[in-house]
Amino acid sequence: MARILVFGLMWMTWAMPSAFAANGDDIVGTWVTQGGESNIEISRCQSKFCGKIVWIKNPHYPQDDARGMAGQTKVDRENPEVALRSRPLMGLTMLDGFVYAGENTWEDGKIYDPKTGKTYSCRMTLENNQLNVRGFIGFSLLGRTTVWTRK
Repeated sequence: MARILVFGLMWMTWAMPSAFAANGDDIVGTWVTQGGESNIEISRCQSKFCGKIVWIKNPHYPQDDARGMAGQTKVDRENPEVALRSRPLMGLTMLDGFVYAGENTWEDGKIYDPKTGKTYSCRMTLENNQLNVRGFIGFSLLGRTTVWTRK
């Protein structure tokens, strides 16, 4: 009888879904954006997940910058809030509010695009050490997915 009980407990432990152990921390770390333009560090922000820019391939505006900022450090100049346009892109939080939904999926977050100054709803899925980041307006079907790789 004891063997059956031990075997049963071992089988239950093995067969249990990994949801009890999974807490979403699989995305924590540094990710290279599609095209290699920047690195985003994803971390826990209290009970949710967020991400900030930690490296930019070209951190300064080019010499032919149409807005007269040649050579200056890139800032959030497309932000719709005028008061935020002078903050540097380096260190900028661009992912916020993600919760782990299970099955390698993080939902209910927002992604900010500093190139356009727009914020989108976002969902992320982790597949084979690649992070599929889907920004959308309204429905997930109306959006765009980019693939980030772990650094």
